[in-house]
Amino acid sequence: MAVLSDKQIIERAKQGMIEPFAATQIKEIDGKKVISFGVSSYGYDMRISDEFKIFTNVNSSIVDPKNFDEKSYVDFVGDVCIIPPNSFCLAKSIEYFKIPRDILTICVGKSTYARCGIIVNVTPFEPEWEGYVTIEISNTTPLPAKIYANEGIAQVIFLKADSVCQTSYADKGGKYQKQMDLTLPKL
Repeated sequence: MAVLSDKQIIERAKQGMIEPFAATQIKEIDGKKVISFGVSSYGYDMRISDEFKIFTNVNSSIVDPKNFDEKSYVDFVGDVCIIPPNSFCLAKSIEYFKIPRDILTICVGKSTYARCGIIVNVTPFEPEWEGYVTIEISNTTPLPAKIYANEGIAQVIFLKADSVCQTSYADKGGKYQKQMDLTLPKL
């Protein structure tokens, strides 16, 4: 496997791999500094939309991935999301991804957030997965944490395989294929 360069990412994006697509690193909008997004040297910094699901334990539920209680979240729409101390929220990407059959991605949180104790967890995008990305953002601090909509949240690193996979995510009929909304756990 080899990591795609900025030039290769731009070529793949022209084929519909990322929509909308920023071909350069955007660090400022209308004279205002933002957490960067767009193409970087060997990856793509994706953004989050203004839709959030903030975790709450008002119902004293048990977190069970096989039987997740949707009432454990409070829906929120806004330019800034405040994550309670030692809690998390879910968000979705602004970008829609269509991963080619010969590509696998790894996502890592942006260092700007990491330096504030905010951890971003995104699973790999498998070959031929497509959709909006559901992103988990954890506040590991004892203080409330701000997350900014329409700005960078995580870097996607694209790995090109030496050969095409035998079974892609689409072939498996993956449960998160073509997700359009912020998606909760499914079985």
